[in-house]
Amino acid sequence: QVQLVESGGGLVQAGGSLRLSCLASGSIFSINTMGWYRQAPGKQRELVARIISGGGTNYADSVKGRFTISRYNARNTVYLQMNSLKPEDTAVYYCNLANFRGDYWGQGTQVTVSS
Repeated sequence: QVQLVESGGGLVQAGGSLRLSCLASGSIFSINTMGWYRQAPGKQRELVARIISGGGTNYADSVKGRFTISRYNARNTVYLQMNSLKPEDTAVYYCNLANFRGDYWGQGTQVTVSS
């Protein structure tokens, strides 16, 4: 089993920054993909960014150039640096870890961007 604990959400004004963190524990295994997804009210959950254990990344078009995903493998932690935040970034952000055993999710952290 895998446990994911997110932190770093909150309320910020448009143009501001936040940094999300996700600590993974349990049966992680060294080869995995970690990522961030978000879900706004009335919308489907969508990929924000993900990073494989070797360091390759991909981003949603809506966040390219503003968000940066990174990971610290020794600490089983993934980060999402969010800059130039917009009101449309408001959502619950979920950490995800995928390995050969399955797909795991955190409990989510709220990010609210005021205009």
